[in-house]
Amino acid sequence: MEELNAKIEANTEIDADEDKNNAVVDKLSDDTDVDADVDADADADADANVGADADFGILREMMEAGVIYGHKKSKTNPKFKQYIYVTRNGVEIIDLSKTLSALDRTAEFLKNLIKENKKVLLVAIQPAAKEAVNNLVKEFNFSYINDHWIGGLLTNLKVLSKRIEYFKETQSNLEKGKFEKYTKKERVMISRNIDRMKKMFIGLEDLTRLPDVLFVIDTSIKGHMTAIREAKIMKIPIIGIIDSDDDPDLIDYMIPANDHAKTSIEWVVNKIKEKLVANH
Repeated sequence: MEELNAKIEANTEIDADEDKNNAVVDKLSDDTDVDADVDADADADADANVGADADFGILREMMEAGVIYGHKKSKTNPKFKQYIYVTRNGVEIIDLSKTLSALDRTAEFLKNLIKENKKVLLVAIQPAAKEAVNNLVKEFNFSYINDHWIGGLLTNLKVLSKRIEYFKETQSNLEKGKFEKYTKKERVMISRNIDRMKKMFIGLEDLTRLPDVLFVIDTSIKGHMTAIREAKIMKIPIIGIIDSDDDPDLIDYMIPANDHAKTSIEWVVNKIKEKLVANH
């Protein structure tokens, strides 16, 4: 444990840049050789973050995925400080024990929603999250947005749902060949209109009523904050993967983790998926 902490302190010269983070993770992975059976009392600080020896394998996974890394200390939201384990070279190191506890709590909440056939709307418009999100929504048939937030989706769903239905109907008619009777120019215009609607409404076809929970990855993104404000107005609970620059008070079920690196987002989302599949 002492060796591991020394490696962290010596090598965490990182910032919010994902490439630099990944380089540090690679170095830690290559340089750190620690016995998983080391005494849990060998380092009190390490125990505070890791928990017990049985959790050391998960710690290594989280480190290698970059889950542990927050933003520079200068960007830290004061309300997030309770989730910071330590600061290394000006970069916040997230308390992984709190990340793991939050994962369990969030997965339990989602598990109960799934059992009750509740609606989940997952929002992640950043490219780093798209692959992990796609895997999760396919497994559990969640509604999702992965391009941009549609203003008023929650606060004005009654109106927008009519447009979603029109999109579904038009796309179905295209697949059935019902537009073949139109001229080539008219078919081109119809196809362009469908493409525009698809960019807006893909993932929302089953959102026939307000979701029972909003799941957001990285609340600092502009479109995501609009989604959160709308959810607050409509009194919809919010799940969020949030980083050291975010406000945890905005989120009902928050998971403190690196929310800007692809490997970290994938680790957290896949861990949630594993827990849900085990109980599905």
